[in-house]
Amino acid sequence: MADLEAETSSVELATELTIAWLSNPNTRVDASDIGSVLQQMHNAVISLNNSGNVEDEPQQVNYEPAVTVRKSLASKDFIISLIDGKPYRTLKRHLSRHGLTPDDYRARFGLKSDYPMVAESYSQVRRDMARKIGLGRKVGTKVAAKTTATAPAKRARKTKDADGPAA
Repeated sequence: MADLEAETSSVELATELTIAWLSNPNTRVDASDIGSVLQQMHNAVISLNNSGNVEDEPQQVNYEPAVTVRKSLASKDFIISLIDGKPYRTLKRHLSRHGLTPDDYRARFGLKSDYPMVAESYSQVRRDMARKIGLGRKVGTKVAAKTTATAPAKRARKTKDADGPAA
C-alpha cells in the first residue's frame, strides 16, 4: 500500500513539476513532446526517491602510508610524512593542509599516541632556547649563568713607529 501511495505521489509530483516547467515563458516544447517531458520528470522523481531511501554508509578507507613508520622516524633532523613521503621538521601545518589533526593522523595510520609530530633535533633546539630564556623554572630562582672560558689576552697593538706619532 505504501508503494502505491509513493507511486501516486511521485506521479503527482512529476505532473506538478512538468506543469511548472511548461508554464515558464522561456520554455518552448511541441505538444507532441509533452508526454516525453512528463516521463522524464517522473523518472527523475523516482530516482530521487530511491536514492533518498538508500542509507549512505560511510565506507572505511584504508590509507596506505607512503613510507614505513620506522623510516618516517629514521632521521633526527626531520619526520617523513606518511601521507606524501616528504620530510618536515614539524607535521602540524602539513596535517592541517590535509584537514587532519595529530590525533586523526595517528588514527588514520594506526600510530601510537606517543608518535612525535616534531623532529627530534628541532625539539632539542626549542628546548634549549626555552631553558636559556628561563621558561620552566620556579618563581624566584635565578637562571644559572654558564661559565665561559675567558677570552685570550688582548695582544698589544704593534705600530710601525714605537716612539710615537711621526712629525
